[in-house]
Amino acid sequence: MNKLLFLLLFVAFPAAAQVHVQNPWARATPPGANSAGGYMLIVNRGTTPDRLVGASSPAAARVETHVSVMEGDVMKMRHVPGYDIPAGGRFELKPGGAHLMFADIKRSFKEGEKIPVKLRFQRAGEIDAEFAVARMGASGHGMDIMKH
Repeated sequence: MNKLLFLLLFVAFPAAAQVHVQNPWARATPPGANSAGGYMLIVNRGTTPDRLVGASSPAAARVETHVSVMEGDVMKMRHVPGYDIPAGGRFELKPGGAHLMFADIKRSFKEGEKIPVKLRFQRAGEIDAEFAVARMGASGHGMDIMKH
């Protein structure tokens, strides 16, 4: 019976079955911070491109898609309408590049907790993810982030 249910869901939602989120994480924030960054690897195992078009979380008033860009000697963040995930490819959100911006966070993110996020894709629809909160200043490489 469970195999039949899985098969029906796979046929009914083939795009969602092809898009996977790996290692979602965010940095801990200091007391009084009003924003935080979120990072992950999005893998599209399908034959059709997809696009991350938005996100939401009960931990923040808004979750926006951003990129970091150098303007002269200053690193600035810019809001973008989403991220393209190529067919059979991947797209990485990482510090210093593309990232989710948790805006107007309700409280500081604490190392070790998990932040629920609903990701919205153009084709795959909504995918729930839990972002593990790493230490302040984590880079996402090696042992900086918690492995689950």
